[in-house]
Amino acid sequence: MTREVGDAIRPAPGSVVTTGTFDGVHRGHQAIIRYLVDRARRVGGVPTVVTFDPHPREVLTGQPVPLLTTLDERADLLEALGVERFVVVPFSRDLSLLEPEDYVADVLVGRIGMREIVIGYDHRFGRKARGDQALLERLGGEHGFSVDVIPKQVEGDVTVSSTEIRRLLADAGDAARAAVLLGRPYRITGTVVHGDARGRGIGFPTANVEPANDRKLVPAIGVYAVRATLPGGAQAAGAQAAGAQTAGAVAEGMMNVGRRPTFEADGATRAEVHLFDTDADLYGRRLAVDVVARLRGERRFDGVDALVAQLGQDREAARAVLAAPPPTTDAA
Repeated sequence: MTREVGDAIRPAPGSVVTTGTFDGVHRGHQAIIRYLVDRARRVGGVPTVVTFDPHPREVLTGQPVPLLTTLDERADLLEALGVERFVVVPFSRDLSLLEPEDYVADVLVGRIGMREIVIGYDHRFGRKARGDQALLERLGGEHGFSVDVIPKQVEGDVTVSSTEIRRLLADAGDAARAAVLLGRPYRITGTVVHGDARGRGIGFPTANVEPANDRKLVPAIGVYAVRATLPGGAQAAGAQAAGAQTAGAVAEGMMNVGRRPTFEADGATRAEVHLFDTDADLYGRRLAVDVVARLRGERRFDGVDALVAQLGQDREAARAVLAAPPPTTDAA
């Protein structure tokens, strides 16, 4: 997949385009992308995703937006779905003030080379969100492109959206429900940094994961069952004996997101991962952590012995969750 950012964007005539932030690449996004890829193949076009950075809402409100996916994560997920061209348009207040007619003519047709566009049922764009399906269809007649519309994607009685997934993760830590809407577990990728080694001293060594992007959403405070994809050179227990490939080995474990109230009165929030079946040295390495389900909230314990006893119970609870079949995540 080719990636074009800012000044590197060049028109590619015949592009079949969809445009949006696509934070999360959730099941609603996936329906659009699958249609995009299939349609591009049928008409001999290039399946192209046009996205924005920074997040438009952050620019317009001045408030940081917690991201479900970094740009690199977004690109990887889209490539796995068959996208061949990933275009990142720098979002600015000036861009937000473009009239929708100018955005279509100057950006999508002129800079991108669009000949067909795939949109969600509620797609709005341009100044004051004045652009919609009807306007696109009219402009298509003027500029020679066609418009395809994907209906609303619903899971149960919930419309699949990045906003809903952020709420589930940040407010309730409901990683299991978020995974259903995402179509996969929520992932945090980051570098393992040195902590104070208290976990190792009580028999539960942890990897302190510092997310790769400071905008990356970290779930609500609590304890979670997780699976971690190990970096090259690290092994889950038994991998060497089985002759398994070391890069990409997966280890099960649990993650604490919190302030460690048993040890600190007002500590900083950290994401600490305890892996069950590996003692690999992960310091300075990148670790990808899939958050499967929340086990409990964070609590303060009267002493180390009470904490260790609870961690033992958490480990058994995590193993049980991770051994269960995953929820159905087929596209709606």
